[in-house]
Amino acid sequence: MPISSTPLFISAAHKSSGKTTITIGLLAAMKQRGLSVQPFKKGPDYIDPLWHGSAAGHPCYSLDFNTMSRDEILQLVCRKITTSDISIIEGNKGLYDGLDLDGSNSNAAIAKLLDAPVILVLDARGMTRGIAPLILGYQTFDSGINIAGVILNQLGGSRHESKLRAVIEHYTNVPVLGAVHKDKRLEIVERHLGLMPSNEDGEAQKKIDDIGAIISAQVDLDKIIDISHHHSPRHLKSVIKSIPNTRPLTGDIRLAYINDSAFGFYYPGDLEALEQAGAQLIEVNSLTDKQLPDNIDGLFIGGGFPEERLLELQNNASFRQSVSDAIENGLPAYAECGGLMYLCRNIIWHNGQHEMVGIIPADAKMEETPQGRGLIRFSETSLMPWPDTDINTEKKLAHNTDRIISAHEFHYSHLINITDPLNYAYTILRGSGIDGRHDGIVYKNLLACYAHLQDTTQNHWAARFIEFIKQHKMSPLID
Repeated sequence: MPISSTPLFISAAHKSSGKTTITIGLLAAMKQRGLSVQPFKKGPDYIDPLWHGSAAGHPCYSLDFNTMSRDEILQLVCRKITTSDISIIEGNKGLYDGLDLDGSNSNAAIAKLLDAPVILVLDARGMTRGIAPLILGYQTFDSGINIAGVILNQLGGSRHESKLRAVIEHYTNVPVLGAVHKDKRLEIVERHLGLMPSNEDGEAQKKIDDIGAIISAQVDLDKIIDISHHHSPRHLKSVIKSIPNTRPLTGDIRLAYINDSAFGFYYPGDLEALEQAGAQLIEVNSLTDKQLPDNIDGLFIGGGFPEERLLELQNNASFRQSVSDAIENGLPAYAECGGLMYLCRNIIWHNGQHEMVGIIPADAKMEETPQGRGLIRFSETSLMPWPDTDINTEKKLAHNTDRIISAHEFHYSHLINITDPLNYAYTILRGSGIDGRHDGIVYKNLLACYAHLQDTTQNHWAARFIEFIKQHKMSPLID
């Protein structure tokens, strides 16, 4: 299919410059114009993509060098942009920030990989003439980066804006694409892991509409659209031609997944991979549903903020009991982070304790500082319940305990009061996991971990999980 525009990369000089809010506003403003907008976020991240997806009206996909190869990133972006009028990628942190000294996993590396024009969001509080060397430095640091324009943010007023525009015009050749003044309506409540997720904010859509209107009034959308349409993504066109057409399998596996304001951390690509492997996804709500649906073949509980919905989760005792009964009776289940916390006996936070499912013989205690955050690497133990299957041939592969898998973790909780010995599917090589050495609790047909997996070539976990469910469905005596 043809590409009508090249992706635009929204970045900044440093984190907390306001690029997420600006990106939300750009997505909403372009959608309000009737454009089909495809968002992406340099990951790993769940929260910002929830906002981006809500603003654009299309799921936001994560681009992560830690779990994805460069070819995978190229192919994912190319698959998604063919059906959109414009696509926007939001970076994380600053343009040149990254774990490696050579910048191989930086935001700039993704921009170069995709040949995406970069729009820098600059927090200009307290700046006047000093903004020029900042822009010039970012231009000259890497000649392979095309800084197509800047959006000035947090301006003190029209006089401040005029001074900055004059300085930038005099000293640089970079166009000013927008000047956004300080405005409390642009603020989104923050929490310990970033912005409050849009699936928790009852006023999220109004907030998105307000941000879109403000950005539309203070940013030159026509110029931004022109940049996207006039930059020819020739190498992306060649990638698109090489992408094979794939169709989901018949959805004969009924997979329930909890998706509500307590548990909402799911990568759209992972949900699509589950469907591709043959899952029929059934959305359930742990706060309002009285029990799990009948006749399900498996259960997936993603991450989220269960600590923000403790009383509601505790009060829905019938649903908790149905989850407990299902797992005890051998239902294949997978839980990540917040899902793991939910399966513990209790969640302890702010000197309070609330009863949860109780399948895992431990309590999850929230702390004020991170207990695990960032890149995690692990190998699988012989107790890993899911078979490793070649997704092209559907043949079961020999279990490989030497393979190293990259994932990520974001948790302020840890397990305490563990009363029974635990069996683990993962040996931690980098990161925290459950105790710094292990992750992936295995109980009957349950796998529960702090690690957040992403379905990529290094580990097609979705196909493995569905294959495990299929095997159990055919031979339930493996419980």
